[in-house]
Formats: sequence, structure tokens, C-alpha cells
Amino acid sequence: MPNSEEEKNASSAIEDNAAGAEKPADAQAETGAAPQAEAELAASETEVGAAADEEDTAADPLDDLNAKLEEAMAQLEDYRDQALRAEAEMQNVRRRAERDVANAHKFGLEKFLGNLVPVVDSLEKAIEAAEQAGKADDPLVEGVQLCLKLLLDLLEKENVKVLDPVGEPFDPQFHEAMSMIENPDVEPNSVVLVVQKGYVLNERLVRPAMVMVAKGESPSIDEKA
Repeated sequence: MPNSEEEKNASSAIEDNAAGAEKPADAQAETGAAPQAEAELAASETEVGAAADEEDTAADPLDDLNAKLEEAMAQLEDYRDQALRAEAEMQNVRRRAERDVANAHKFGLEKFLGNLVPVVDSLEKAIEAAEQAGKADDPLVEGVQLCLKLLLDLLEKENVKVLDPVGEPFDPQFHEAMSMIENPDVEPNSVVLVVQKGYVLNERLVRPAMVMVAKGESPSIDEKA
């Protein structure tokens, strides 16, 4: 009986030792499993990050290409605008040059005409004085009349118009009033007398006609003393 009891105690002690030995082994197994799981998780995250980096790297060239394309299109549009502005400026310069040439051809005689009309005035006054003196048939006067006619024909050929507005309504654009006089035989504000003829070159006034104007009840011009 004592042997049997001792055997039981010994068997119980062995079982306790075995149980105690299993617990540290289990704990050690559990302790070793945790770092392994963390390592696997870290590796998985690394793989995910690497995959994302690869996607970003693959997307970057496309983004750069799109950005460069947009920049090139904007630059092209700017060049197109510059070309259009340059073309418009060239057209304006061409039109101005053509207009200047046309005006030079059209009004090139203006200065010369301004110097010539006093000569015409002198010839007309000489003929008028000869007629008043009864010498209209004098050969010298006839020669002056011929010179005057040649000059007037030449001016007409060059589109020069002589302003001799006797009996016409006063026009401040082409006439200059020297004075206003009473004259019941004509309409008020009409030209009674031309003191000096005027001249127009291609519808541009070279010299206004100096005139005297009939008075009216409500004169439209100011009398010039």
C-alpha cells in the first residue's frame, strides 16, 4: 500500500512537470508567432506601397506629356495671335501707303496751285483794267487773255474748280464774307459780289471766295469789317 501511494505521488509529480513544460513551450510558440505576423503585414504593406509607386511612376510620364502638350498648344495659340496681329498691321500699313500715294497724286498740285492763283488774279485784273480803259481790242490785252485762257484750261484739266458764286447762296465752307450790303433785288444771304475768286482742288478747298452778301432779316453769317 505504501508503494502504491508513492507511485501515485510520483506519477502526479511527473504529470505536473510535463504540464509545466508544455506551458512555456506554448507561450514561446505564441511569442514567436506575433513577430512573424507583423513581419508578414509589413511585407504586405511594402508590396502595396511598391505597387502604388509603380502606378504613380507609370502615371507621371503621361501627366508630363499632357502638361507639355497644353503648354505647346498655348504657345501655338500665342504665335497664331501674333501672326494675325502682324498681318493686320501689314494690311494697315499697305492701306496707309496706298492712301498716301493716292493723296499725293490727287493733291500734289495743291501747293503749286496756291502759288499759281495769284498769277491768275493778276491777269484777270489786268484784263479788267484794260476793258475799263477801252483797250480790250489791244493785241497786248488779247495776248494776256489768251494766256489766262490757257491757264484756266490747264487748271480745269487738273480737276481745279474756280469759285465764282455770284447769285448763289452763301456757303461758309467755300465762301468768306467781306461785308453785307443792302440789295432788294436778290435773295437775302446770297452772294452779291465776288471780290476774289476761290479755288477747289478735287473737292478740297485751296482758297475761299471773298464775297459780299445781301442782308436778310436773320443773317446766317457775321459781317466781316
